[in-house]
Amino acid sequence: MSTLTLTIAEPWFSMIRDGKKKEEYREIKPYYESRFYKTFISGFGTCEPEAGHRFKEFASLVLRNGYRADSPKITLKNPKIRIGEGKPEWGAAVGVKYFVITCEE
Repeated sequence: MSTLTLTIAEPWFSMIRDGKKKEEYREIKPYYESRFYKTFISGFGTCEPEAGHRFKEFASLVLRNGYRADSPKITLKNPKIRIGEGKPEWGAAVGVKYFVITCEE
């Protein structure tokens, strides 16, 4: 299994580092579909798990606060990805579905 690396902004980075935020959200767009699904079908929102598509499995998730090689990083184990609504206090818009990424502590 591979490592998933995502860039994340403040204050979300610090909240995850401090254990206050338990999920990270990414918009459902072709870019993330191609990164998260084992099978990718071109087109926005076409890879619903209910249609038989499966998420890739990752051994770890690296969250990087910036784009520089020396940017602060957090490494979390066994990330799980699903589609669902997020929590507004953690940056999600109400009523919007996202890729929701959770990890073991």
